[in-house]
Parts: sequence; structure tokens; C-alpha cells
Amino acid sequence: MAEIKKETLLAMYDRMRLIRTFEDRVADLFVRGKMPGFVHLYAGQEAIAAGVIAHLTDRDWITSTHRGHGHCIAKGVDIKGMMAELYAKATGLCKGKGSSMHIADIGKGMLGANGIVGAGGPLACGSALTAKVLGTDQVTVCFFGDGAAEQGTIHESMNLAGIWRLPVVFVCENNLYAVSTPTSYHCAAGEICARAGAYNIPGVAVDGTDVMAVYEASGEAIARARRGQGPSLIEARAFRYYGHFVGDPQKYKTREEMAGYKARDPLEVFKKRVIAAGQISEAELAKIDVRATEAVEEAVRFAEESPFPVPEECLKDVYVSYPAEGGDL
Repeated sequence: MAEIKKETLLAMYDRMRLIRTFEDRVADLFVRGKMPGFVHLYAGQEAIAAGVIAHLTDRDWITSTHRGHGHCIAKGVDIKGMMAELYAKATGLCKGKGSSMHIADIGKGMLGANGIVGAGGPLACGSALTAKVLGTDQVTVCFFGDGAAEQGTIHESMNLAGIWRLPVVFVCENNLYAVSTPTSYHCAAGEICARAGAYNIPGVAVDGTDVMAVYEASGEAIARARRGQGPSLIEARAFRYYGHFVGDPQKYKTREEMAGYKARDPLEVFKKRVIAAGQISEAELAKIDVRATEAVEEAVRFAEESPFPVPEECLKDVYVSYPAEGGDL
């Protein structure tokens, strides 16, 4: 912790607090019927996105999951545009057409949340191959969950990245449950990070509630990728506070289990450590808390005051492949 600069610590806490505040507000708005569609919330996993993405710039890329709000916010995506997207408004980042599971911001290097489990792997290999061919030092981080770890697309992507030594860091966010199935049941390997050996790449497990630990592990992996030494796999273990989706009763979790993990809340753990070490004051952290609340409330106002898309928008941003001349469509 002593080696992490104060401005970096503050920036990571700022991202974590903004993610938590955004997600808690979205949960409230969703249950009150303010938003269409489904939302899958990231609360409890903030340290993973904040710790990893602290090493990235706008030139680097990430691929995300159906639980992608935290990745977006950590990557610097505008939360007003995000909130408007959740409201299906014309001012949303995807003009109200993508909703929660398909938010994207290419300018920030956020290649998109994805409703298809495990689909980010091939996309990450594509952007990483671009960097390798062009000879840049850009890195792609592929976020995926423990459920996606059992999808063939993820295995194929890690294998291809290992063969071609692509600058990809695969980050498995193991929140212990694939919907309601525990990792202990669906992962024959015991540890997801152990699978890295099959692809001849480094693999490591890290406490996903400890942003400093995530920052350290991901810093090594990202630096390795920038040097052209190929991909890595990080398994970051955390706990999602909300269910698989908002409204999930979470009957597969015990009260004791939930209480135990909430005692290791990533934001509270961070605050206690930096205050005890004399690195950041409680007042400095409180200012960040206030700023996050104000930013999220501004985003809600922006979304609620924004117009819905006009009907003609249904015919825009739609693409189709036409056959060769004389062929059937």
C-alpha cells in the first residue's frame, strides 16, 4: 500500500464509491418501475474494476459482461449517458437502444457490455490482435464471470491468446455463483485460475474485495502484456450484494454467508486501511462520498428530463448484409 501514490488511492476510491452509489440508486429506481428491461448490479465487486482499470488509459480496451455498469464507470464512461441509456432515452450512450446489458463507449475504450455469457473473450482477442498487428502497446482487459468460465468461448479465447501471445488480461470476477449455482459445484478444477496452465499463461487468484491486492496483481499482468509477453489470467474473488438480477430473492445464500461477506465490504476495508495508515483522512473520503451522490442525482435528473427516441430511430443504426448480385437475401 505504501507504494501506491495517494492520488491513485483517491482515484480508486472515487471509482468504487461512484459505482456503489450508482448501483444502489439504480436498484431503487428499478424496483419503483422507472426503468424498462433488466439490470444486473455490480455492488460488492467494485474493487475489481477500480483496481484493474486504474492501470489503463482511454487507448486501452475492455470487454464487459451483462453486469457491466462497474466496468463502464471505472473506465470513465459518462454516467449521465449511462443513466439515460437505462431509461431508454435518446440521450443515452446508445441512443436508448442498448439498455443495461449493451452499454458501449468506443471513445473510452469500452467495447461494450454483453448479454451473451462469455462473448467478450473473442472480442478481446480481436482488439488485442489489432494492437499486436499495429505494433502499439495497447492492452485489452476481458472481464467475465465464474459462470462464463465454463463457456467454450472463454477457453477458445484464452487458448488463441496464448498461441498468438496477444496483449490480453483475462479477469474472472468470481462472485461465487453462476446465477444460483456455486462455483464449488460447477468448476471441476477447484480454482478457475488453475486453468491458465492449460494455455501456458500465468494465472493467479486474488482477493477481489481488496483493491490494493487487485491493483498489484493486475499491474503485473498489464505490464507484461504491454511488453509483448502475452496474456494472463486473474481470478478475483468477491461477492455480489444483489442477486443475479434485481428481484432475485437469493434463496441459495444463507444470511450468515451474506453477513460474512458484507463485513469485508471493499469500500469499508479500503477506508479503514488508508485512515489507519495516515495516507488519507476521513474528511477527504467524505468529500468523495458527497461528490458521488451529487453526480448520480444529476445523472438521474438528466435521464428523467431527456426525451424518448422518435419512432424513426427504429430504422437507424440497423445493418444488414446484402448478397452478391442475383443472389437471394
